[in-house]
Amino acid sequence: MRKLLTLITGMLLMGSFHAEAAEIETAKEAVKNMGVGWNLGNTLDANDATKTWKSTEEHEICWGQPVTKPELIKMMKEAGFGAIRVPVTWYQEIDSEGKINEAWMNRVKEVVDYVINEGLYCIINVHHDTGADKGSFKSWIKADETNYTQNRAKFESIWKQIAQTFKDYDQHLLFEGYNEMLDANSCWCYPTFYEDQKNYDANYAKKSLETINNYAKSFVTAVRYTGGNNMKRNLIINTYAASPGGNWGHANDVVEQFKLPTGESDHIIVEVHNYPNISSGFNSAKSNIDWIFSNINDKIIKKLNVPVIIGEWSSSNVDSGAGKTDYDARKEDFLKFAEYWVKKAKTLNIATFYWMGLSDGAYRSIPVFNQADLAETIVKAYHGSNFEGKFPSPSTETIEYVVTYVSDWSELFLYGDWNDNGIKVNAYKGIRVEMDKAYGDKLQVKIYGDKSGSEYKTQEVKLSANSATTTVDFDASKLGTNVYRITLQTMVGAQEARVRSAKLIKADGSEVDGSITVAWGCEVKSEAVPSGIRSVETVRTDGAIYDLQGRRIQQTPQRGLYIQNGKKYMVK
Repeated sequence: MRKLLTLITGMLLMGSFHAEAAEIETAKEAVKNMGVGWNLGNTLDANDATKTWKSTEEHEICWGQPVTKPELIKMMKEAGFGAIRVPVTWYQEIDSEGKINEAWMNRVKEVVDYVINEGLYCIINVHHDTGADKGSFKSWIKADETNYTQNRAKFESIWKQIAQTFKDYDQHLLFEGYNEMLDANSCWCYPTFYEDQKNYDANYAKKSLETINNYAKSFVTAVRYTGGNNMKRNLIINTYAASPGGNWGHANDVVEQFKLPTGESDHIIVEVHNYPNISSGFNSAKSNIDWIFSNINDKIIKKLNVPVIIGEWSSSNVDSGAGKTDYDARKEDFLKFAEYWVKKAKTLNIATFYWMGLSDGAYRSIPVFNQADLAETIVKAYHGSNFEGKFPSPSTETIEYVVTYVSDWSELFLYGDWNDNGIKVNAYKGIRVEMDKAYGDKLQVKIYGDKSGSEYKTQEVKLSANSATTTVDFDASKLGTNVYRITLQTMVGAQEARVRSAKLIKADGSEVDGSITVAWGCEVKSEAVPSGIRSVETVRTDGAIYDLQGRRIQQTPQRGLYIQNGKKYMVK
């Protein structure tokens, strides 16, 4: 009997060991099973070092994205995405000892659960704690020897806390140690990278790249220390700046001097990011794209015998002057690029994660894809043209922007930003701003024209006192030949306003969307609104004609139902 019990016990134990081993797939298996992924960007990674957050919600939405809901993740699953990268920034949610705010950790866990519950792979990381010290955040993790000495304990403590929280999660959850870590000078591409190359310091660069390897070791050690499934959890480490290397300067040093933590070949993944320039068209960029993948394959996959994910990708440039992405400005080339990129990656068993477009702003709340054709292109490039995913698009909702002004004379961008990438006055004749109601002298459109020294020529026009819609014609006598930015400025200090749209009017009468974002002294939140209902309920007295989706009709309306001055009418 004793022998029988011993035998049964042994068999049970072996079974449990085998089951445990089967539960944790290798890194290569995980990357292959991810398929195509998407970044839930500008949400949990958002930050503002000038503010103290009153709630996790206030923190999460500070860059203009809505609170993430499980319906958004479900939409991604039904479209055909297999993985979601959830970037997380921690520095505003830790105390001086590195202890993470419990409420913030709980919110991260909540979002992770949205992903895991859909059966998708989920990646969480330490995001804007690394990066360049620009704008309103402070990165504290640097590829710098002194920085590592000072911050190692804090870095390891954060990862021990994260790992402990999630140690019982299965193989669908992966940890990424750090995002785009730069040197103390915030140099991109490679350490001590300067355009003139005169200040390049080979010795410092070598130590910087060694520090990346040390941070990778610390990350892996901290996670493994917590036990449970973390002993074999697939972990992700990034190259310097998450760069795939380059065939210029010292760019390839970041992959040639990159090392894996000892003993981690089966459960380690290397991550890189890339944003190719396709401004001259896809065909001209194709050879560079081929080189990028060839370098990843030769310098990482083959050399280190590890799988690779491209944790962020899109194209690099914004169309000069119009403030539009390649998706807007050269869509045909962009879709060709996206298809080629995903197919190329798949041939090398590289998983790809598109950076944050596809569903953006308030569209995530509905949820729908505001770039449904792009989402479909990416998914079908991986799964095949016959794949039947669901790609809902915004046919019945429009986006409105709730602006809260907090300072005298504060401004909201309707077009442009603080850079001087303008449009020509002779190519554009004006801007039309649609609000939820008439505001009169409470708000004004302010247009910034030619610059002399630090001073801009300006044109200011108060909003209509009788209509929700105000059209402003550019006055070349006041502006000169350029328009660099257009804002909506408060004239009565603190107040709240609702913007429905801002349309730049070209010389030929066609229109392009403006870009409604914070300039200074205000906050903005986007909301999805059923446009057909809104159009009926809102009485317009400007004589303009709108379709049932709330879009202004510029040409003679064709057969169908329309709204004018708050009333429906039919064109037969």
